[in-house]
Amino acid sequence: MDLVQSVILVFLPLYLVAMILYLIRAIKGPTIGDQVLAIDSMTYDLAALLIVLGLFFKEPILIVTAIPLALWIYSLDIYIAKYLDRGEMGG
Repeated sequence: MDLVQSVILVFLPLYLVAMILYLIRAIKGPTIGDQVLAIDSMTYDLAALLIVLGLFFKEPILIVTAIPLALWIYSLDIYIAKYLDRGEMGG
């Protein structure tokens, strides 16, 4: 087993624990800001995992899918910030 596989096997359980904690915070979060931050962290970590797995498996499609995911979560942040600031949805 090479070094990359060893590192992935060590950090994957830690990554899964972090995802579970993010999910709990996204569901139970006391404020909407906490929930948005948890969802942001979850999706940015997922994008980073896609990039690492894309490099590991030599599959460029995984790297390409991480870019729209990061852009989508950024647009969600803007949308929620606009809603919290103005109190209106859409447009």
